[in-house]
Amino acid sequence: MAETITHAVPEEVHVSHAHHPELSFFRKYIWSEDHKTIALQYLFTSLFFLLIGGLLAMGVRFQLAFPNAPVPFIGALLPSWLVTSAGAVQPGGYNGLVTMHATVMVFLVIMPLLIGVFGNYLIPLEIGAPDMAFPFFNALSYWLFLVSGLVLLSSFFAPAGFPAGGWTSYAPLSSHAAYNGTQAGQSLWCVGLFINGLASIAGAMNYITTIINMRAPGMTMFRLPLPIWALFITAILLLLAVPVLSAAAAMLFCDLNFGTSFFSASNYGQPLLWQHLFWFFGHPEVYIMILPAMGLASEILAVNSRKPIFGYKAMVYAMVAIGVLGFIVWGHHMFVSGMNILLSATFSFSTVLIAVPSAIKTFNWMGTVWRGSIRYTTAMCFALAFVSMFVIGGLSGIYMAATPVDLFIHHTYFIVAHIHYVLFGGSLFGVFGAIYFWFPKMFGRMMNETWGKIHFGLAFIFFNCTFFPMHNLGLNGMMRRIADPPLYDHLRSSQPINVFVTVSAFCLGLSTIPFLINFFYSIFKGPKAPTNPWESNTLEWTVPSPPGHGNFERTPTVYHGPYEYSVPGMEKDFLPQDEHAPETAKIIAH
Repeated sequence: MAETITHAVPEEVHVSHAHHPELSFFRKYIWSEDHKTIALQYLFTSLFFLLIGGLLAMGVRFQLAFPNAPVPFIGALLPSWLVTSAGAVQPGGYNGLVTMHATVMVFLVIMPLLIGVFGNYLIPLEIGAPDMAFPFFNALSYWLFLVSGLVLLSSFFAPAGFPAGGWTSYAPLSSHAAYNGTQAGQSLWCVGLFINGLASIAGAMNYITTIINMRAPGMTMFRLPLPIWALFITAILLLLAVPVLSAAAAMLFCDLNFGTSFFSASNYGQPLLWQHLFWFFGHPEVYIMILPAMGLASEILAVNSRKPIFGYKAMVYAMVAIGVLGFIVWGHHMFVSGMNILLSATFSFSTVLIAVPSAIKTFNWMGTVWRGSIRYTTAMCFALAFVSMFVIGGLSGIYMAATPVDLFIHHTYFIVAHIHYVLFGGSLFGVFGAIYFWFPKMFGRMMNETWGKIHFGLAFIFFNCTFFPMHNLGLNGMMRRIADPPLYDHLRSSQPINVFVTVSAFCLGLSTIPFLINFFYSIFKGPKAPTNPWESNTLEWTVPSPPGHGNFERTPTVYHGPYEYSVPGMEKDFLPQDEHAPETAKIIAH
């Protein structure tokens, strides 16, 4: 720690936000331009899609564990395009389940939960702004997201067939209208993805403008909390990557409906062009889904360790490096496509290189927690689990960075295990931790810690029981997107693992029940939350819970960084950003 003199920030003209005209029900809850209401709209909508995506996953796992067995209880109620007359999952239906599960979880659950919910809620509050820079576009982004979700779900019920080309929709499988009669469903998938991209671009534009132009007096860039840095970098990635996917979806739609030939080899198109366009978006997308969770987890770890973030600037630069390197590694998804060996080696090297900033962040988290006065709240448990699961996912990713190894494990369940450790054990564990942490601010009430820890324990155990054995399935040669593993002689001995994974997956799904009960009960019946229940330093904890319209009665002035915990010379172990440090205090020079 370095002793510094508190900056004397000149007093600014403070604007009162106390009096606002009463809004109609429609303007307050439906077409709201208040960033907090929009964040809650994202939250409830994404939780609904989480249930849908989870049910689709259960259908996938049931078929893999019990191939061609009738689906219990509801098999007879399911439509004929999904199940046979005996109630068993159709082969084509299985492909549709896989496609829609991944699409829903990536575009309708993880992205909106991390970026839509916490981006909208935290950015104005943590930088001291009254709202987003463009409230109209903020409201529009939510409704575009909702429409995209409805269109994507409708593709599963398309009369001419649902999308069944996997969530990556590789051409020419997806671009041939005659394939399994899926033209209507695949077209709706493209339209839904395009609209979803518009929502992401509108939101990203808003986030960047707000963070650059609307920070409170004294809130320099290196006084920003780490969640804001993470969301800022993520928004830049969205603006650069999402238009590429939107263009690819538009080209695929034209191939399906207007006779173009962007991706059809039979008409001089390039099927590999789709892979390049998709993965140029797809790999930055991994960091779009993990960087916000990194920022949220960093905040939770610092607050509950009662210590400053270890290496604040190193954390920021590591996130910047991850964002930059994320754009030059997409080719490692295409090692099996006949890539030039020199190009393959280049992508392999850049992929290994991206492990360096990820390792920096991991060691910084460890340094933050080391010898801290740790409070094992539910949010802290999920944040610690996030770090642990992210490390496992990152270590398995190193194997896939080596081209010779990837040639063997590509398209196996080793990849499925890896991506779920990063995006479920990583992103969703980060989301759960953030919900428990910021719930008091959102709803003015506390969630039950006992039920929260039950949720955490069940989710942590059954998550690992579900996904860790998939590494073994992949090394045993089980490929992705096959509906009946026992058909293959070399996989019959692995079938007990499939059964174990499926039982664990169902238990993992049931583990969300304590969370949902706790969440909805606490909204109405939870204990009233104090203004700053976690004794945190950031600006959102200086206003009532939930904050009123306009957020701040008076525009706050920021005097130091967000992680001044356990400062020598202070009577209490935290120092809010809008409070002067006493003469005797030694604060960190960021």
